[in-house]
Amino acid sequence: MTQEPVALGTLIGYQLKEAQSVLRARMDETLRPLGLTTPQYVCLELLRRSPGASNSELARGAFVTRQTMSTLLRSLRERGLIERPATAPSGRSLPTTLTVDGDRLLDDATSDIQAIEARMVSRLSDEQRAQLHDALTSCIDALHS
Repeated sequence: MTQEPVALGTLIGYQLKEAQSVLRARMDETLRPLGLTTPQYVCLELLRRSPGASNSELARGAFVTRQTMSTLLRSLRERGLIERPATAPSGRSLPTTLTVDGDRLLDDATSDIQAIEARMVSRLSDEQRAQLHDALTSCIDALHS
């Protein structure tokens, strides 16, 4: 017995990837006038939530390699958006923090990104949004276990 091929649009994984791709494109378009990429924005947001985070922690949170994060941090430091000490206060980790300019730019970017996220879920009721959040959390947990 042969199985009918499943249309790509009906596969949940494919739909998640398409949603992620469109979301990323909209974020890139919105952040470009601010001189930010999506990974840079994510890095700044992570630093706001966890000041002093290490390169490795930031890379994991932004879904990039440590090498990519090093390059990204260098560009943010050159723009005066973050601060990193020249030497590690203890161990090997160089704790990174936002500057006043970085914090201000992140405020501008965050309001734009929140508008994109609101648009993305605008056709869902509050209950559907909660269900989507719970369902995605369950999917992530299942794949991690």
